[in-house]
Amino acid sequence: MILLIPGVGKTVNGNTNWINFKYFDVQPSEFAKFFMILWASHQLARREVSGKFDTHVLRLIAPAFCFVLFLVMLGRDLGTASVIAVIMAGLLFVSGIPLRLVGTLAATAAVGIGFFIATTQYRAARWSVFLNPFDPAQYKNEGWQPAHSLLGLASGGIFGVGLGGSRQKWGNLPEAHTDFIFSVIGEELGLFGTLATLLLLALLLFAIFKLALRASDPMVRYVCAGFGCWIAIQTVLNIGSAISVLPVVGVTLPFVSYGGSALIATYMGIGFVLGAARRDPVIYKGLQETGIKWLR
Repeated sequence: MILLIPGVGKTVNGNTNWINFKYFDVQPSEFAKFFMILWASHQLARREVSGKFDTHVLRLIAPAFCFVLFLVMLGRDLGTASVIAVIMAGLLFVSGIPLRLVGTLAATAAVGIGFFIATTQYRAARWSVFLNPFDPAQYKNEGWQPAHSLLGLASGGIFGVGLGGSRQKWGNLPEAHTDFIFSVIGEELGLFGTLATLLLLALLLFAIFKLALRASDPMVRYVCAGFGCWIAIQTVLNIGSAISVLPVVGVTLPFVSYGGSALIATYMGIGFVLGAARRDPVIYKGLQETGIKWLR
């Protein structure tokens, strides 16, 4: 609510996401992702440990998530709302709800997203051009960002034009440091750089979900699963926008895009995951065997 107070909330590209502290801005929704994962995981873990399964998981965590989604949508940020919705869906799935209920929730979410797209002109325009951003009727408007993102990726070749040598980021490609950082990587480091980025993110997700699967502590299992869903959906949305298989949604690429709030929030998440890994018996034994004292 505080974002809607005149002079407090800062609006960029139609979205009111930031609190203006004059010298720096803070995006509360980024921290909301992390704290909602912690809170929901605690609720689900406590339910599992107590063995009291009379309370349905939807009633347990969905109302709070829906309230947060409502606040985010007041700022018109459909991208962040989609990420939070996927985090909730991931936690519900891990909690063991029936697959038919997962399908019902997914269908409801799709209808809701379709409604928000259809009722907002700039979102509808982005949806209409993402498959053909070079359409002469839209190229200089909504097609500009995805078109120049593709041009940057195409001009990179196998090994790119060299680190710092991107031409698209100097004026042609808006938000090159955040929403379209993947295109800049492709132009400067080529196919090799994009595949390396994908591989590193895939390895990170593999490690997070593997830790979640074998965790004996339900709190660790839920938090790691929620954090993995967070990183996974943001990666899909960001790279999908950059390669024009998804409309531009305006989310960052985790650990890569510029942005203080996003980076700090993801560091908080990865800090929890590293702490959980440190307490895993197999990993702890492997760290001891390295002989490096500060790893023990």
